[in-house]
Amino acid sequence: MKRKFWNWVKNEGGRTLFLNGEISDETWYGDEVTPKLFKKELESAKGDITVWINSPGGDVFAAAQIYNMLMDYQGSVKVRIDGIAASAASVIAMAGTEVLMSPVAMMMIHNPMTIAIGDSSEMKKTSAMLDEVKESIINAYEIKTGLSRTKISHLMDSESWFNAKKAVELGFADGVLFEDDEMDSDELEAVMFSRVAVTNSLVSKLIQVKSEEGTPVEQLEKRLSLLAH
Repeated sequence: MKRKFWNWVKNEGGRTLFLNGEISDETWYGDEVTPKLFKKELESAKGDITVWINSPGGDVFAAAQIYNMLMDYQGSVKVRIDGIAASAASVIAMAGTEVLMSPVAMMMIHNPMTIAIGDSSEMKKTSAMLDEVKESIINAYEIKTGLSRTKISHLMDSESWFNAKKAVELGFADGVLFEDDEMDSDELEAVMFSRVAVTNSLVSKLIQVKSEEGTPVEQLEKRLSLLAH
């Protein structure tokens, strides 16, 4: 039987769902592990549930179905991010009635990606499909955060990484785990990493160096010229 990427644990406080590893790691559309099975396990009992997430993401459509099931669940859904909630996993996190992140956890959002084969017409269709998928993902982020669609779109374009406090600041999370017991949330620094911003900064520095000092070959020629004199 193929591996499930989820696991239910019953305890005194109710039920806990652990989502670990890649979402739909060749299982979501397999013969043995299906959305129907996940829904059956979800609805096998009533009451509030806690969802622990530590996942780099995976299949966006699998994540969408989990998101919908959790949003429709008749009970409180408390999401706890203890490691990482990236890509598709961040979409699932948006289904929480309460979302708390560990002070050492990270969240990442980015544009959907896929692999396509075909002529220019097929590539255009794929591009249009990815644009629509992005809009559907923005819907989930918008409902949770209250941010504008333009702001969310720009964050996705940049492949943005948030630490716990930044996620709370932007509305992707509601609080930080353990802050009452071990630390004040004000002690955490809100940090966001943007791949695009870092790349643009590096490129601008390289351009500046080139304009000020010339190309590497030109710099070498200048140094050789000085030595000759």
